[in-house]
This record gives sequence, structure tokens and C-alpha cells, in this order.
Amino acid sequence: MLKIAYHPIYKHPLPEGHRFPMLKYELLPEQLIYEGTCTSNSFFQPEIPNDQHILRVHTEAYFNDLKQLTLDKRTARKIGFPLSNILVEREVIIADGTIKASEFALEHGIAMNIAGGTHHAYTNRGEAFCLLNDQAIGARYLQHKNLAHNILIVDLDVHQGNGTAQIFQNDDSVFTFSMHGKANYPFKKELSDLDIALETDTDDETYLKILYETLPRLIKQVQPDFIYFLCGVDVIASDKLGKLGLTLEGCKMRDLFVLETCKSENIPVMCSMGGGYSPDIKIIVEAHANTFRLAQDIFF
Repeated sequence: MLKIAYHPIYKHPLPEGHRFPMLKYELLPEQLIYEGTCTSNSFFQPEIPNDQHILRVHTEAYFNDLKQLTLDKRTARKIGFPLSNILVEREVIIADGTIKASEFALEHGIAMNIAGGTHHAYTNRGEAFCLLNDQAIGARYLQHKNLAHNILIVDLDVHQGNGTAQIFQNDDSVFTFSMHGKANYPFKKELSDLDIALETDTDDETYLKILYETLPRLIKQVQPDFIYFLCGVDVIASDKLGKLGLTLEGCKMRDLFVLETCKSENIPVMCSMGGGYSPDIKIIVEAHANTFRLAQDIFF
């Protein structure tokens, strides 16, 4: 059975007119159950994890400032959400969702988090809707528990995984691969182990050709025993914060290839949803739902 991390806290109240589509975290589980892709038993509810799991990635000073709401104003403003106790609780629960989904992925081949993909969070700061880096926390957890040793992060969100790149910049045990829009935020990129910066309006054919050539080569090179897949749907042409030109079907073909590759290579994969900012919430939910449908079809 496909296991999916979900908690009602994921849908966090924001000021009216805020550009982050929190509603998707409520609509996506409802859609998956309604259409029969999942049942209510597919979902598990993460909790507040042990601080030590977070402190393997983030500095104690930064994490304490988050918990005590003592971040300086400039640092807090970069996060893009009004800072509150409930927001910080949400972020640590998302991280626990990724930790537990990582364990389920080892058991079943794949597991998902309805939220997560918070790849702009650095060791000592957050930015762009990201406070804690969930996949980095998951990776460090698996390594600490000796459940995985050589990890590949496949980040296909439209934005570069700058925080993830910084966290693992001097670590050969975690290979960071980011394929993103060249003209997108962050405008000062970090150095991933492999960065592929795509031109504005890159179409399905061009995007998929690069991915089809790159991922098998990377797997052969890195020989990972675990993969984190950040499957943001902000690569779609209608996205407000993305500048690529993929169709809904192209985004689905992207996920199909990554998941089929993980399955055929027998590498466990944990998926965090990442971004999606199309003006029509139905497009965001449909694009994310495709990832779960494929996971169910390919692995179960």
C-alpha cells in the first residue's frame, strides 16, 4: 500500500491574497481518496520529531531562533510566511512526515509526503516559504540510522535547490542534482553536484530529452541506495512563479520516467511535493495527483 504523510496542520492559514496556495494540501488528499487512487488507510499522520533529527542539518542557533520566534526581521521576512508558533510546529511536522516516509520507502519501494520539498532552507536560515529542509533532514536520518549510505537527491522543482546544495556542499555521501529554470529564483544560485539550468519556455520534448539522458547516467555514476525526488509542479507553463513551458502531460511524463527508473533499478524513493503556483488551483492539484497515481500504478 502506498504510504503518504499528511497532517491537517499542513494547510496553514495565511493573510488574504497571499500567493502561496495552501488550499492544495486540503484538496489533494480529498481528490486522491475520491478517485480511488488511495484510501484513508494510505495516509499516516506525522508528529513532532526529536530535535536531534533536525539539528543534524540545521544549526542550533537558527533552530532555537525559530522555536522562540526570535529571528531578526530581515531573516524572517525572507521566509515569506508570517512567523508563528503554529507555523514552526507545521514545519517540524512536515520534516517528520519525510523522515517516516523515508522508512516506508525502504519497506515498500516508495512513499510520499503531501507537503515538503523545502529546498530553499539552509543550515542557518530559511527563505522562500522554506524553514527547515525536509529532504536533507530525511537523508541525515537514514544515514544516522545506517539505513542508507549513498543518497541521490533529484530536485526537479522549477527553482534551484539552493539550500540543499549548501547543506551538502562538502559531503560526498549525498549527491545533489537540480534541474531548474535559469531565469528563476534564486537569482544567486548555489553549486549543486550537478546543476542543469534550463532556458525560459523550455518545452516537453527538450526537457524530457535532457532528463532521459541525465538520470540513468547519474544513477550509474552515484550508485545510490536511496533517492529523494522533489517533484514540484511549478515547471508547468501556467505557473505564476515558474518560467518553463511544460504541459500537464509533460510534467506527468517527467514523474513517470523518474519513478519507473527507481523501480527498475530497485532504488527506494521518497517524494516530497515541492512547489506549484498556477492561478487555477485545479491544475496544481491535478499535476500533483498525477505523481501519486503513477506511484500507485508503478509500485503496487
